[in-house]
Amino acid sequence: MAAICSHSIVQSEKSALPTHFYSSRSFRRSVKFSGGLSGFSVASSARFPARFPSITCQTSATSPSPVVSKGVLKAEKKDFLHLSDFDKSTLMKILDRAIEVKAQLKSGDRTFLPFEGKTMAMIFAKPSMRTRVSFETGFFLLGGHAIYLGPDTIQMGKREETRDIARVLSRYNDVIMARVFGHQDILDLAKYATVPVINGLTDYNHPCQVMADALTMIEHIGKLEGTKVVYVGDGNNMAHSWLLLASVVPLHFVCACPKGFEPDKNTVEKARQAGISKIEISHDPKEAVKGADVVYSDVWASMGQKEEAEYRRKAFQGFQVNEELMNLAGSKAYFMHCLPAERGVEVTDGVIEAPNSIVFPQAENRMHAQNAIMLHVLGL
Repeated sequence: MAAICSHSIVQSEKSALPTHFYSSRSFRRSVKFSGGLSGFSVASSARFPARFPSITCQTSATSPSPVVSKGVLKAEKKDFLHLSDFDKSTLMKILDRAIEVKAQLKSGDRTFLPFEGKTMAMIFAKPSMRTRVSFETGFFLLGGHAIYLGPDTIQMGKREETRDIARVLSRYNDVIMARVFGHQDILDLAKYATVPVINGLTDYNHPCQVMADALTMIEHIGKLEGTKVVYVGDGNNMAHSWLLLASVVPLHFVCACPKGFEPDKNTVEKARQAGISKIEISHDPKEAVKGADVVYSDVWASMGQKEEAEYRRKAFQGFQVNEELMNLAGSKAYFMHCLPAERGVEVTDGVIEAPNSIVFPQAENRMHAQNAIMLHVLGL
């Protein structure tokens, strides 16, 4: 689900990443991230053993450099912050692992417990049903224990500085997941934590959701690469996440939005400059959806934008995903939505309930994709 953005500029220690969306109270945005995955490696292991030894992992591009303390080199770690931090091979291996672990769980076999004896801190600066339940249930099913830390428990950046929270939670837990407003919060957590940090959503992007979307497309379409995905709605964090995926995996991605609601220009340019995917920004949804494999929608007014709801309803007239629009997309097109949906606003009830709607398999796959992400960052 999308959220409103903010403006400030910071720089990461490993690569200069000018970023805006970093505090929680702004409206329009301009973000640029450097892509690529320098220095990443994928840990390999046997499938489904009951236990795993601890594994030292390498860091993502936004993590700090190794620190020498008392003559000992601090081990580097993996984070999951942006899809463009990874190469295509790594993302596809994570998706393959998701398919494998999902099949194991669906079979009723509960002997695969790689997270046994491990704990995960879940920071929620903003509430969520799917993010909490999918992470908590998935971590439990694979043997671990997840701890929910709600908005009033931590008050990150108000009651206690983010860097202090990151250091303290790292001493108690094996992994941290955070769903926050400002993107800078997730970067600060990753910078100061000594355990992996997973981005459960920020104002800028939502990588776990798009990994679940990709898994769902593979299951229903049979492939991810080369598909045409048409996102109809606000150029928000979901649009940014698809653009970042398109900078790594070959896609035809179209964002159909009203004028003035386009995705961040630097993120669009990043995806185009990668030269991997066909990227289009359109103001004509009827033309945009033709030949789509997936028509994708999200709410028009996200958390932090509810006071603009009436204004946005007027601005987004003609961008509702309804039966007429799906007919223009063609018979092969699936409908997807990251949920929660405002039925009758950005999408009709009939489209959500139609046979070609895959929003509920998509929602289920949040858990399976995230299980694979957690396995990856923990090196299991």
